[in-house]
Formats: sequence, structure tokens, C-alpha cells
Amino acid sequence: MIHAVIYQSKGKEYRGFRLSGHAGYAEHGQDIVCAAASVLVINTINAIERYTEDIFSISSAEESGSISCRFEDSPSREAELLLKAMILGLSDMADDENYRKYIDLTFKEV
Repeated sequence: MIHAVIYQSKGKEYRGFRLSGHAGYAEHGQDIVCAAASVLVINTINAIERYTEDIFSISSAEESGSISCRFEDSPSREAELLLKAMILGLSDMADDENYRKYIDLTFKEV
């Protein structure tokens, strides 16, 4: 299962995220749930890096299927919109009856 954690401040401002695990929906290389989650996350990171001035750190471990992103300061308006779009995609996957057993999404106050 993919475990997605979205980090938020007390004021519900997004501060980063972490995804870990593998969906287990299909064989490696054929898993559409892992592919969808990966595209959402990697595209979000790339877009924030390319289109904003935000400073953030990334760490990943391919073997465990984990990636995390943390902002040094409050995300810009543009970065927050990109994060909201990623969270919308992950939420839709986690709420879908066909995929909910392969991904869970939680929010954690930091």
C-alpha cells in the first residue's frame, strides 16, 4: 500500500509531504496505481522547482518507494496551488472504490 502523508501547520498551510510504499495493484512495471501516484508527485516537485522561487528539500529511496518534500518557509501561492492539485489527485485515488485499498492519505500537523 502507498502511504501518503501531507504535512500542515496549525493554520492548515501545507509544509510538505511524504509518500512511501508500493501499491501492490499489479506487477512491478505494470502497476497503474504506483504510476499515477508517482506522476502526480514527481510532476508537482518539478513544477514547484521550475515555476516558483520556493526553497524545499527532497529525499527519496527507490528501494522502499519513498519520497519526501519539505519547505523551508511558507510555500508561495503558486507552490500551494500546485500542492493542492497533487493532493486532489491523491485524494481522488484514495476515495475511489477501485483503488482505496492500495493508497491511503492522511494529514499531519507539524
